Amino acid sequence: MTDQIPTSKNDDGWQISRRGFLQGSAGTVAAATAGPALNFFTAASAQAQQPAEAAGKWMASTCQGCTSWCPVQVKVVDGRAVHLRGNPLAKANHGKICPRPHLALQQVYDPDRVRQPMKRTNPEKGRGKDPGFVPISWDEAMDMLADRIMELRNDGEPEKFALFRGRYTYLRDILYSAVPKIIGSPNNISHSAICAEAEKFGPYYVEGLWDYRDYDLEHTRYVLCWGADPVSSNRQVPHAINFWGNMRDNATVAVVDPRLSATAAKADEWLPVIPGEDGALAVAMAHVILAEGAWNKTFVGDFVDGENRFVPGQTVDEPQPSVAAEGAERTEGIVAGDAPTSRTSASVFNEIHTHGVVQWWNLELKDRTPEWAAERTGIPAEQIRRVALGFAAAGSRAISWLSPGASMQARGGYSAMATHALNGLVGSIDAKGGVVAKVKDPTGSVPDMAPYQDELAASHSKYDKIDQRGTLAFPSLNGGKSGGGVVTNAAADGMLAKSPNEIKVAIAYWSNFGFSTSGSYRWEQALSELPFFVHLTTNASEMSMFADLVLPAAHQLFEKWGYIKGKQNLHSYVSLNQRVIDPLWDVKQDETEVPFMLAEKLAERGFDNLYRYYTEGFADPETGAAPTNGEEFTEYALKMLTRGCWDSTHEDYGKYGDRLEGWEDFKEKGVWNSHRYEYGKRVDNFATQTGKVEFYSETLKTALRGHAERHDTTVDGVLEATNYVGRGELAFVPHFEPALRHGDEVEYPFVFFEHRSRLNREGRSANCTWYQAHKNVDPGDENWSDVLKMNPIDADALGLDDGDMVRITSTTGTITAQLKRWEGLRPGTVAKCYGQGHWAYGRVAAANFAEHVPLGGNNNEILYPEFERLSGSTARHGGPSRVKVERV
Repeated sequence: MTDQIPTSKNDDGWQISRRGFLQGSAGTVAAATAGPALNFFTAASAQAQQPAEAAGKWMASTCQGCTSWCPVQVKVVDGRAVHLRGNPLAKANHGKICPRPHLALQQVYDPDRVRQPMKRTNPEKGRGKDPGFVPISWDEAMDMLADRIMELRNDGEPEKFALFRGRYTYLRDILYSAVPKIIGSPNNISHSAICAEAEKFGPYYVEGLWDYRDYDLEHTRYVLCWGADPVSSNRQVPHAINFWGNMRDNATVAVVDPRLSATAAKADEWLPVIPGEDGALAVAMAHVILAEGAWNKTFVGDFVDGENRFVPGQTVDEPQPSVAAEGAERTEGIVAGDAPTSRTSASVFNEIHTHGVVQWWNLELKDRTPEWAAERTGIPAEQIRRVALGFAAAGSRAISWLSPGASMQARGGYSAMATHALNGLVGSIDAKGGVVAKVKDPTGSVPDMAPYQDELAASHSKYDKIDQRGTLAFPSLNGGKSGGGVVTNAAADGMLAKSPNEIKVAIAYWSNFGFSTSGSYRWEQALSELPFFVHLTTNASEMSMFADLVLPAAHQLFEKWGYIKGKQNLHSYVSLNQRVIDPLWDVKQDETEVPFMLAEKLAERGFDNLYRYYTEGFADPETGAAPTNGEEFTEYALKMLTRGCWDSTHEDYGKYGDRLEGWEDFKEKGVWNSHRYEYGKRVDNFATQTGKVEFYSETLKTALRGHAERHDTTVDGVLEATNYVGRGELAFVPHFEPALRHGDEVEYPFVFFEHRSRLNREGRSANCTWYQAHKNVDPGDENWSDVLKMNPIDADALGLDDGDMVRITSTTGTITAQLKRWEGLRPGTVAKCYGQGHWAYGRVAAANFAEHVPLGGNNNEILYPEFERLSGSTARHGGPSRVKVERV
């Protein structure tokens, strides 16, 4: 039956040999294809002849193809998933979806999926090495893993175990936290620093919110997108698609992006900024807003006599420290709203809901004119001024939409602060038509693990982590704490250096760091040297090729139980992942069934702590029964953690939103909706040190000083170690930092940057023919190809034509792609969509899966492994790599 599935425009060029991974799975193919699963394509075609609602049942689940995490419904006919739609009960996404959920149908029925546990037989690891996978049973696989873990514990070195997490449901801590902590390792490493931590850094040190934001598109009057492409990517895609047309009737849209994105193509203003110079543009806009007297005076405040003293190039008298500061050290201004010691001067600026606007002007903004910014950003001064004043004119109904593009840069922490601080200047934080937070939901957390840690686990789980967080060069200041976050991509360097310890055993799930991280060669080397590695995955990805065990995971949308929490359209929501079809193959649920099986095996070997934690801590909240197997454990854990949504006896039931009528009602409806967000309740209660929106961040000052003291240095020493150039009190305000690039400009004349596809299910779509056949929905891209986009001006200078195969080389590596001459790109830059370049994952994703030949190029092979170190983020944006382009 697999021969009936189209793999390209030319099947002959896409055949996969029986060697390699699929060879090991061959024994299961006949049984699998005899069932209904791979008849899906022909069966669905026959079903289409009937009326749409004539057969089948709509069942609720959740799409996790991006971080919108939308509630959806799956139509199941005769045990087969045949169609998807938005959950009509979901208030957040209006019962709508984007293209990504539809692609999941090809994922779940992908003939290249991992079908049963596989064991490596070739001890030599490396790219291009045939692992020699052979099928084994789950029992044998879990025996192998349990033996390796027990070796670490028996040798007194449990810290040499690591668990790497990619995407997840909120049953995550059952595996991600409990397994390493109860074994005795500190090394649970999340993917989040390759996803967005720098984006959270800015809002946290301005308003105390370490989270993604929601946006009131219904009432806004101006949207300023910083690298965001809301109708294609980012975090409220279905809501944005559904609302964008209505919003455009009432609001102005300006897009800051070196690429003409789908959103930019429909915008009123396109600002094709030089990659990495977003911060210069943001502080120049802040300068204009203050210099022109356009700030929101009812939110920020004003000079006592109403005269604007924000004159370009001139400082403003700063208020004196207040006696009301309760003994706190106050050497750089007062707590916002406190009365200064003297109010006789007409030059006093009385702040209301913000803190430090005068200090911000004096330290950074007074000289950041549009003319100054034009030289650095490539954006005309008159456009900078026009956009800034248009944004300010919308007042509190304006949105400065921060995204990874403007923050996940080598020096992007302060750019993130600057772009978000614009919301503070116009008073749109926590305001109607502006930028808001989330509504609380009634979900719970996993039980405390400490009672199940023995002395070895309790002590060794406190050791330093392999990702270098908290070191001088990696403050990772999540929540203001030195080392409070994660530095995902630095874990490879820690593994290679065996610092702070050696990793001997590792599990990774729902992740592919050998493909998805910049400087991906480091992960290939680290995984090659790893003595024992287990990969839980749906498809044999690049990371799988270094594994000693590959374990087949249930697909999250169709075969797995879990729940997620999200927000869109001023509503928070809790949405269930449900097993809506019987699994095709011998797959297990990664976050629940697999750790339960492992706990059983460890108990057989005399270490029952994890097993007792699962069986004693996770009882059915309706019956009180303890789980006896992985499936029961999954259900009981899910019911426990979502109990506040559906159990009328729970203390949080109905407090924040829907009152679902029991567990079966929750399963049927699939989603819990919160009340609509209420504006203004956070004003003067922001989680900053002052309780205000901080333009001079006392919160960041405390965090940086704490990190400096930890390493016996100064704040300037921290900035130097983290590759920032600002010094002194600039460290505490949003300020301009020049872009950091790798590669000599003469040898590598082009700034390379990447963008995201509206079809990428977080890099997991490339083995879907629908993805390849519709790739041109992304502006500038071509179907069944991987293109490097170049402005015709630059292409003419190099004598390059459309369709030429070109070699793209940076200081880090070389890839090849097809050239696309495209006017929607800033000259001097070249761009490529992320998602192609797989040398594994399947017969469609790779040009030749069996021979490890990639289709196109993986951007991460030419992106320098740079970091935004204050947050711990990977600096995948802002043009960290210069490249040269040559015809192949």
